[in-house]
Amino acid sequence: MYRIIVDLSDRKLHLLQNDTVVDSFPVGIGRVALQTPHGEFTIINKQPNPGGPFGAFWMGLSKPHYGIHGTNDPSSIGHMVSHGCIRMYNADVLRLSKLVPIGTRVTIRS
Repeated sequence: MYRIIVDLSDRKLHLLQNDTVVDSFPVGIGRVALQTPHGEFTIINKQPNPGGPFGAFWMGLSKPHYGIHGTNDPSSIGHMVSHGCIRMYNADVLRLSKLVPIGTRVTIRS
């Protein structure tokens, strides 16, 4: 069983399988005024090619209007630039989306 931990302090998304980190990805996170929420969430929907700034894939979280998604601006990864979502390189979000099903637990922490 997979789960995701997003560590805002080092701007990394960690994929865990049975409580062991199996992969880590750099991410972009929310700006100071539009911070990425902290807490426990689940992936509630998945959509390939959502268009616009969401890059190659969208995975919606149980907090409305927030998700893990690709980007049309790869230079934003590693920075505090989003409206609160977790941005990933398109290749990374596509790889992640194939592994984690709807219902996957997502922990976002400082």
